[in-house]
Amino acid sequence: MIKTPTRSIREAIPFAGIRSPSSGLVRRTRRPQSRWWTAWLFLAPALLLFLYFKFIPMFVGIQMSFQEVRPFLGSLWVGTDNYATVLTNDRFHNAVQNTGILGVGKTIGALLLGFVLALLLEGPSRMLWFVRTGVFLPVVTASAVVGEVWRIIYFPAAGGVMNGMLGLVGVEPLRYLEDPSIALYSVMAVSIWQSAPFYMVIFLAGLAGVDRSLYEAAAIDGAKLRHRILYITIPGLRSAILIVSVLAAVRVLRVFTEVWVLTGGGPAGSTQVWMTEIYTQGFLRNNMGVASAASILLLVASFMLTIIAVRASRNKEGD
Repeated sequence: MIKTPTRSIREAIPFAGIRSPSSGLVRRTRRPQSRWWTAWLFLAPALLLFLYFKFIPMFVGIQMSFQEVRPFLGSLWVGTDNYATVLTNDRFHNAVQNTGILGVGKTIGALLLGFVLALLLEGPSRMLWFVRTGVFLPVVTASAVVGEVWRIIYFPAAGGVMNGMLGLVGVEPLRYLEDPSIALYSVMAVSIWQSAPFYMVIFLAGLAGVDRSLYEAAAIDGAKLRHRILYITIPGLRSAILIVSVLAAVRVLRVFTEVWVLTGGGPAGSTQVWMTEIYTQGFLRNNMGVASAASILLLVASFMLTIIAVRASRNKEGD
């Protein structure tokens, strides 16, 4: 005959996770409740930095976009006049046009060059890591340094690096950064050169997942190189192409450093882009209200462009 456990044993049984003869139920050991605020405690330093250096300036910028900012005299509320000035100003129209040309050219050129570099540097060879590192250096190098290096390369005299190379094939010296007709395209070439290795790395990661047996089967069937790229490589890189397309769309409107270092928006405004015009209005002409309004419009445009790119990528994945 089994005796009923005493009260002290009964109280100890649920905590020990032992079956109770009287109830026949199994109770698990009690554990201390999870502290939900622990994660927020670790995130607090980063959130404070974001709040102070990003979100507070953002809200101040929104407020300034509706004001005529007058240092030491007090700001005046002007409503949407600053936005009207931005939307009707010819300088901003020219900047938007240059931003579109530079952004589209930079995106297409960087994606194509990154794809070609990935095809050339893809493989198991141990020596390729050195070449890949050298090719990737422009990405990790400061844009200001890259700009100064290319200013030397673009030196307009006949003895300049670029003009010296072109002189070997009989081309007359060009004024890359001083000629309004080619200055924007000279800046575009620098942007492509600096951005392409970043996309190359993403393409290399995508190429690692392409089934090699498909290449062998295509070679046996006599498929040419271009056919293998069109029907095997590119479909296999679909996810990588979507990723780099979204990243390129996010970065397309934020061109500033290379333009400012190389040309400062000149000559005659031929390379003036949206962000350099914002800098000019805010810090050189002291129109902080107009510059704030232009910054908010740039934020809205970037947000909408990102949404369009993300939705387009999702629709392609659904197909």
